[in-house]
Amino acid sequence: MHDSFSTCLRPARQLVVSGLLALALPALAESLAGSGKLLLTGGVTQVEGAAGGGLTPWAVIGGYGTGDQIGANAFYTNVNSGDYLFQSAGALLGVYDKVEFSYARQSFNTRDVGTALGLGHGFVFHQDVVGLKVKLAGDAVLEQGDWMPQIAAGIQYKRNDRGAVVRSVGAKDHSGTDFYISATKLLLDQSLLLNATLRASRANQLGILGFGGDKHDRYQALLEGSAAVLLRRDLALGVEFRQKPDNLKVAKEDNWFDAFIAWAPTKHVSVTLAYAHLGNIVLRDKQHAPYLSIQSGF
Repeated sequence: MHDSFSTCLRPARQLVVSGLLALALPALAESLAGSGKLLLTGGVTQVEGAAGGGLTPWAVIGGYGTGDQIGANAFYTNVNSGDYLFQSAGALLGVYDKVEFSYARQSFNTRDVGTALGLGHGFVFHQDVVGLKVKLAGDAVLEQGDWMPQIAAGIQYKRNDRGAVVRSVGAKDHSGTDFYISATKLLLDQSLLLNATLRASRANQLGILGFGGDKHDRYQALLEGSAAVLLRRDLALGVEFRQKPDNLKVAKEDNWFDAFIAWAPTKHVSVTLAYAHLGNIVLRDKQHAPYLSIQSGF
């Protein structure tokens, strides 16, 4: 009874903590940092905590700090397919527009599928993701004919708290590290943002189902991409793609797609709404889900 009650409270605790951080960050901005970047050029926060789109990281450094400033964001994301509930909450710190540190705590509620798998109704996986991104070259915003994109490299260390369960479905490990390199360019005259990311990963469903598997147990090169149109300086409409590995015999893993709209009324707050195609997830095929992410920072 106590475990069930605690499980029910976890999403609420995540939302409360993220909300408190969201309220505190704008006040901290005045004493710790500046906000020199253009609106929306720091991206939003993707599900693993890095600055970018909802599904994939971009080469931008999170927050609105420029080369001599510090920026930060806190975020909360909810993806509800009906069969499953995924939530992610965390924060990132951008230092001098060169380095980004991030952390995300993810939860994945199996609802009725947990019963079918013999895990019990509403069985929840948790995962911690610690990220580091470093700007290597270029500038994301087109200036004076400089067409070179901003390029950044990143790592995301992930640790799942259900080692015995993920191994029982064929995963080799309950922790692992993704490596990626991203290139991003914002063409202001065309109001167009383009991003491409190449990821090396062994993660099954982001790592929620562990790393490596009984079908494949090696790093794979996976392509991710984003394209967005700035309808106004505070409003962006876009699409994303994320290629996924397929390591487990028990469940085919499909590529992900989404269409999103991001609104940033100020540099301190942004809201992202999306509709995501997630394909097969364990026993449930054709998973589609609305996506909501709230971010606050400076």
